[in-house]
Amino acid sequence: MNKHNIIMSENELALRSFLKQEGTPSWQSRFFTGLLRLLPIKRQTATAEAVQRRVRKLALHPPSHKPVGLGAGVNVTLQQFAGWPVYYTSPAAGTPVHHYVVFLHGGGYINEIVKAHWKILGTLTRSTGVHCVVPIYPLAPKGTASKVVPVVGALLRQLLQDAGTAKVTLMGNSAGAGMAVAAAQWLRDNGHPQPFQLLLISPGLDATVSSPEQQQLAATDPIQDIPGMQEGARLYAAELDITHPYVSPLRGDLHGLAPMMIFSGTLDLLYPDSIALATKARAAGVAVELHLRRGQIHNYVALPTPEGKEAMALIMKAVSNKG
Repeated sequence: MNKHNIIMSENELALRSFLKQEGTPSWQSRFFTGLLRLLPIKRQTATAEAVQRRVRKLALHPPSHKPVGLGAGVNVTLQQFAGWPVYYTSPAAGTPVHHYVVFLHGGGYINEIVKAHWKILGTLTRSTGVHCVVPIYPLAPKGTASKVVPVVGALLRQLLQDAGTAKVTLMGNSAGAGMAVAAAQWLRDNGHPQPFQLLLISPGLDATVSSPEQQQLAATDPIQDIPGMQEGARLYAAELDITHPYVSPLRGDLHGLAPMMIFSGTLDLLYPDSIALATKARAAGVAVELHLRRGQIHNYVALPTPEGKEAMALIMKAVSNKG
């Protein structure tokens, strides 16, 4: 076992005990965390009103979803599925496809895909030879859970049918990671096969964000706060209860889902839900690896820190383009 990663092979108490023994985060990680505390990022989720202002601003000036930051050696094409734009990346060298990665971006249901997401996808495509499939789902409040989850599920079903012998991994970060679990549940409930695996980065899994531990963590999380996160989820839930599995997949049935690899950090107020998902999924017979890092923030995997690079290396190994 990597001494810096926790692989879910024991119970939750053993996992938390391990955390107490883990060393200090790298200086690079501490630098980024300190820098983020100085920036006004957290204000975006400090209140429900802040989220509502953000939604109104984005409605007036919709951001672009075009790929920015993929880097050299990556081809990209644009297609349509159910009226959604869907981008497909492939290695410029023309490597035969053995593995697809369907990526669902985060952003609290209201924010568009950004350069940091495209950089991850460019790295995966260039370094491992995978072909990435990137649906640009409609954002809340226009895009709601009852509309988005079934379309993601249908896209996966079609890709799984067309992929032949190629593997299909479903990957997401933050809200997109929760959406990935909900889509896997949709596939199972509608009698369709599961993807090869789920790769979940800092997943948002229970939109109530209501545990006492999360209330305490909100004070130390440098980039997220509970009131705005709840408001974004409320807009996404629309006519559904916020506890519906489409919105809060942790509250749904996990039996029969694909193996999971989960990444989270203890400065992320969502991390208790990652532990809960790993515990509940393993009890349901799902193979789980939970990689939890002390002192790491939400989406730390995307940072150029030792911890972020180690997590990316694990992800690249998991999707390596080998038959």
